[in-house]
Amino acid sequence: MKTTLIILVMMSTFFVFGCQAHAEKKGAMEKELTQGMDAKDTDALEIATFAGGCFWCTESDFEKVTGVKQVISGYTGGHQVDPTYSQVSMGSTGHTEAVQVYYDPNVVTYTALLDVFWRHVNPTDIGGQFVDRGSQYRAEIFYHTGIQEREALASKKRLEKSMVFDKPIVTAITKFEKFYPAEEYHQDYYKKNSYRYKYYRWGSGRDQFLEKTWEEIPVGKKTGMMETAPMETVSWSKPMDATIKQRLTPLQYKVTQDNGTEPPFDNEYWNNKQEGIYVDIVSGEPLFSSKDKFESGTGWPSFTKPLDADYIIEKTDKTLFMVRIEVRSRIADSHLGHLFDDGPKPTGLRYCINSAALRFIPREKLEMEGYAKYLSMF
Repeated sequence: MKTTLIILVMMSTFFVFGCQAHAEKKGAMEKELTQGMDAKDTDALEIATFAGGCFWCTESDFEKVTGVKQVISGYTGGHQVDPTYSQVSMGSTGHTEAVQVYYDPNVVTYTALLDVFWRHVNPTDIGGQFVDRGSQYRAEIFYHTGIQEREALASKKRLEKSMVFDKPIVTAITKFEKFYPAEEYHQDYYKKNSYRYKYYRWGSGRDQFLEKTWEEIPVGKKTGMMETAPMETVSWSKPMDATIKQRLTPLQYKVTQDNGTEPPFDNEYWNNKQEGIYVDIVSGEPLFSSKDKFESGTGWPSFTKPLDADYIIEKTDKTLFMVRIEVRSRIADSHLGHLFDDGPKPTGLRYCINSAALRFIPREKLEMEGYAKYLSMF
């Protein structure tokens, strides 16, 4: 009897210390996940929680949004305390794979994040998302405040009125309770294991479904979703190569995908004097403004600066037996042109860009096409 009692005491002790150690490890990981953010920055940020199926994909989609500072993968919506991935994946905890989005409300609104969410899930599927089946992969919006609840409900109604989907919108809007960060190896999985991630994402059918659903519906146009709340920030993305070939002319494809150059004085925008902005022909990410366009005499559209430096990448180009600075778009990775230092003051820069890499949006169509935030420039 004493032996049995001693064994029970020892087992209880090991269990208590084991749970304590696990909790301490979990707490340390939560702190580590947000340690990259400044304390002041964290205080200014707001949190949104979304479940969109596989959290590797949902995390990747939201981290592309300007104004989003951090995205953490985890579990929420269930009854199990401190669940593990293996427990959640079995579907018995009530939890679903989800992400917490830390965002700057001065840069991107919660309404805009809702629009990003809708455009990256199948809101008509109650049994999971794409290849991942079961309630542990359900799509769901978890609101933190009454304001978020009202905006989420309004956003869902706009989507229903848009008639984008033939089937009913079944995505639940639920009060947030508790979020458990997933294991460290799940965080930023799409960066740390990019090959496996891309292979999984392609095989899941997610992007194929989204492209087919949304490719003919420009942001803020035809959908009816933006009737009362024009979108301010969009999750720009690069389509598959087959889709790019289908959408672009041979010259546009050659310039953006094969680093080509169009002829001077014989291109669409070199002499365009309309007010508006120029966006990437592939992804739609905003690149340049007519406010910064000038007549360079070269026969190509020339700008003194980008509209938003976040969407521009500058790389050293050593082709053609010379050293130049190549200009590419950040998300679509389109070849745009080159940067020179013979431009006018105050920057002294000349962004020499191919018209074939651009799409021009006139000032009067900015709001309709989802670029309302740039209207104030004009």
